[in-house]
Amino acid sequence: MAKKKNIKDMSLEELNARLVECREALFNFRFQKSLQQLEHPKVIRETRREIARVMTYIRKHELEAKTNEN
Repeated sequence: MAKKKNIKDMSLEELNARLVECREALFNFRFQKSLQQLEHPKVIRETRREIARVMTYIRKHELEAKTNEN
């Protein structure tokens, strides 16, 4: 899990790559949970929250780019 400081300093490309990684990890965690092989169920919640953080900073970058155009 990335810290909030690290996510804040990422570029848009890095954020998109991180989003893909997190979504793949979430899929794998859910799959493990369905097979009852997941040792720590809290990683699902943490991953969902990290996805939300990354999406928030992606949106922030988009809004900054839009403001700079005007």
